Amino acid sequence: QVQLVESGGGLVQPGGSLRLSCAASGNIFSINAMGWYRQAPGKQRELVAAITSGGSTNYADSLKGRFTISRDNAKNTVYLQMNSLKPEDTAVYYCNAEKVQVRSITYLEVWGQGTLVTVSS
Repeated sequence: QVQLVESGGGLVQPGGSLRLSCAASGNIFSINAMGWYRQAPGKQRELVAAITSGGSTNYADSLKGRFTISRDNAKNTVYLQMNSLKPEDTAVYYCNAEKVQVRSITYLEVWGQGTLVTVSS
């Protein structure tokens, strides 16, 4: 069984920063891509950023320059550095992992439970 555990969410003032972490556990041999999605109240879940095991990144166009994704393959952990936060960044942020190899089993997609980020004064 593979689990993704997010941390780092919370309340921050506009203009502030937060760093989210997501650690994957469960006898993992490899993970192809890891990423972050978010879902604001009343809206659909959307991609924030993703990163492959080789370090290639993909960002939502609207977030480029403010958010940075990084990854520690040895720790099976992905990070999201969020700067210059705005009230519209308020959402539940979900960690995602694609093609997680655990022994002979490949989990095509795994999701974390989500962590709430609230940007408000």
